[in-house]
Amino acid sequence: MNENEVMSETGVMLEESAKAPEAPNVRADEVSAAPNGNVVLNAKRNRRSSIVRSVCILTLTAIMALPLYYIVVSSFKTEQDMYTNSWGLPTHWTFQNYISSFVDVNMLQAFGNTIIVTVSAVALQVFVGSLAAYGMILRRSWFTAGVGALLMISFTIPVQATIIPLAQLESDLGISEHLLGLILVYQGSAVFCYFLIVGYMRKLPKELIEAARIDGAGPFRIYWRIILPLIRPIITTVVVFQTLSTWNDFLWPKILFNDSANYTVVLQVFYAVGERSTNWPLFMAITVVALLPVFIFFMFTQRWIVSGLVGGAVKG
Repeated sequence: MNENEVMSETGVMLEESAKAPEAPNVRADEVSAAPNGNVVLNAKRNRRSSIVRSVCILTLTAIMALPLYYIVVSSFKTEQDMYTNSWGLPTHWTFQNYISSFVDVNMLQAFGNTIIVTVSAVALQVFVGSLAAYGMILRRSWFTAGVGALLMISFTIPVQATIIPLAQLESDLGISEHLLGLILVYQGSAVFCYFLIVGYMRKLPKELIEAARIDGAGPFRIYWRIILPLIRPIITTVVVFQTLSTWNDFLWPKILFNDSANYTVVLQVFYAVGERSTNWPLFMAITVVALLPVFIFFMFTQRWIVSGLVGGAVKG
């Protein structure tokens, strides 16, 4: 290619480029300004909504914490100070109410009774409920389907409808004034444990049970060595639910027990209120003593409540 041909080809390319439409003249700062403006606007909106949520939550928390503040502060007052200075801090802080709650009211025995009943009842509830759920998934037949329907019907029966028959039955058996009678009454809640655990067990792979059967493991060994470790999250959740429910129960101890030696913590709080006069600072101290173990237990185990239920829902 000679010099003339190169020059002519270059001229054609220049003419074509001149005919091409020009790109719009957009400044770089305008291009970057629009996205950044949206980001700043969204950040301001999120900050405002976060402030509003925080104010609402703090306000509700303060309202909910007000009765707790009144109980705790009043437990360190004298009777005269409580009447003259109801909502303020104690004029003279005293621990005599807490000392009297263990010496005069005998809260230690009430704690012992409550611990025995709660541990025994919850352990039996979880054991019976998990065994029932294991039996339902181990052998599916018309019989297990009928038992499941019967358990569903029993779960819908209100507790108030069973008070008189159960109380009469325990009185006839002679165990109404014993802690054993209260533990047996609480076994009705094993149905609740069953419904929570069986939904979790259905998510487990059936191949694990089949493999254990091939290796020669029996039904109870499969339950104890394979099933229980796999359902530990939901077991923990059930234990938390039932422990809180059993510890705070007032109805059945009030119905079954007349002897003060069998009183539970909640029942002891109830009887701290006299018929004619009440030492209200002492009552507040007893209430704090009764609430403190449950509060500590819930603070350490609350994460298991959600994680166990959600784990059962998404486990696949």
